[in-house]
Amino acid sequence: CISYTDSFCINPTNWDFGASWVYRISISSEKNQENKRKNRNLMACNHPLPSTSTNHDSTTKVTDMDMDSLVHCASHLTLQDLSNMAISCKFLNRVVSSDSIWRRLFRERWPQQEAYIISQTSGVREAYMARYRALQQFKFFDPLVCDVYIGAKSSDLLFSKDSIIFSQGPLIQILDIDKLLEGKVVFAPLNDHRARITSMRLFPLKETSLFRNEAQINENVLVTSSCDHSIRLWWKGSCQRCFRGHNGPVTILSDKLLGDGTGKVFASGGEDSTVRLWSLSSSGKRGQHALKGTLYGHEKPIVLMSVTGHRASLIVSMSKDSKVRVWDASISASDRNSSCVGTTSVSGVPVGMKCHDSLIYIAAGSSIEAVDLRTMKRVFRTSTHQGKLYSFDIMPSNFLACTGGLGRAMLWDIRRSTGTTEACPMAELDGHIGPVTHLHMDPYKIVTGGPKDPNVNIWQADNGNQTNILISSPLDNAGCSGLAADGFRIVTAGYNQEEGVLRFRDFSNAVSSGSSTDQITGSKFWCPSTSGDADDSDG
Repeated sequence: CISYTDSFCINPTNWDFGASWVYRISISSEKNQENKRKNRNLMACNHPLPSTSTNHDSTTKVTDMDMDSLVHCASHLTLQDLSNMAISCKFLNRVVSSDSIWRRLFRERWPQQEAYIISQTSGVREAYMARYRALQQFKFFDPLVCDVYIGAKSSDLLFSKDSIIFSQGPLIQILDIDKLLEGKVVFAPLNDHRARITSMRLFPLKETSLFRNEAQINENVLVTSSCDHSIRLWWKGSCQRCFRGHNGPVTILSDKLLGDGTGKVFASGGEDSTVRLWSLSSSGKRGQHALKGTLYGHEKPIVLMSVTGHRASLIVSMSKDSKVRVWDASISASDRNSSCVGTTSVSGVPVGMKCHDSLIYIAAGSSIEAVDLRTMKRVFRTSTHQGKLYSFDIMPSNFLACTGGLGRAMLWDIRRSTGTTEACPMAELDGHIGPVTHLHMDPYKIVTGGPKDPNVNIWQADNGNQTNILISSPLDNAGCSGLAADGFRIVTAGYNQEEGVLRFRDFSNAVSSGSSTDQITGSKFWCPSTSGDADDSDG
């Protein structure tokens, strides 16, 4: 007889699935209650307490609990927790497969699909996952669409929760998505920079001295670099820190923070050929004492940076002359010779670079190559046969990479390229006009676009099949000047030398879907925009 309390819960994210199955949940039982009564009687009679050895009758394994009880507990978990629970063992996978759990998730995420949910007598989990996957891949004709005219050309688009962040020269604009969905255009301008913005990053607020309490645990700060030689940290609509130290324009910021635990730092690269390390925990509006180190060794401006995956203190930088250096931020920067722990070089103009585990993947010229950071030896190098690369992204955990060339993009299986100099692409993503300069890649989709092409193309990440074609903006003779995707949402920027516009799409509640073939071979104009001219349709 198991009695539950309000505090009883299962949190599979805290389980170590690599260890032996010894997970136990303490529960109340009739026998356990009887033992407690006996112990109290013994104490009252001044008898010694019974042995304190573990009483296995008072605990039980998760797998000893009945299915209905576990389903009841699991119905209160998030989608991520359910996913973790499903991969732990076959028994819990069966628990997670219960239709009652997925009906609740379906109803909470898509309440307008209530009739469809009720009609499903079985396979609700499969129906939920199929719709979730289709929405992630933008396989619908009727997303919510909002156009925002912004005047000048925009770049460096970012999603930050319920905001869209973009730059226009030295100006940073933050667009409130919630207000936009209410029909209001509300911008929060950040205008302290005096020259063009070169890089924008979002870092956790909890790693800064601005963090005050647990209510702020999921908030981020915006960090930007500029040609005005400065780096600025923004929060709550104003500049909280200004970092100065570079002797020229700051060209790039690290993609992640360096270090473990407290005292993390971020890195910057500049036209002065230096890499500089900055503390986010330093106080003072002017960022005094924030500069923790200056790393010398490059001879040309820094153009790319990436923090390694196997050691949080290592960062890789690449200069305009395609020279690559690995730095250890944990070593005192005063010792110029020891901070640099590895060097190499590649052929061609740098295009993109990304670290995963102990490997660094580099796209330069017309080739992709990987270097093992432990030995600085080249693992593989393969030509893309695209003449010149314009963009690059990679999902090493799925062994996939994508490159943007002239008129097409290519999807690569990294495993097929290992140890070779020539490799065939997994798929050719054709149909573009001009160079593919903008590329987004996540586990569900690939998004490609370019300044000469009025359309943005959507592809399945696992096989390269096309799922949709989206018009980047309502402007005539305008290409795509920028894009960002986040789950069910995408924002594209268009510019026609006179006017700039952002087009925001939210597929969360889209319902009209069709086959990829129907979308591509038929009209590209499927459904009127919810906030544009009646003549401007969109898919």
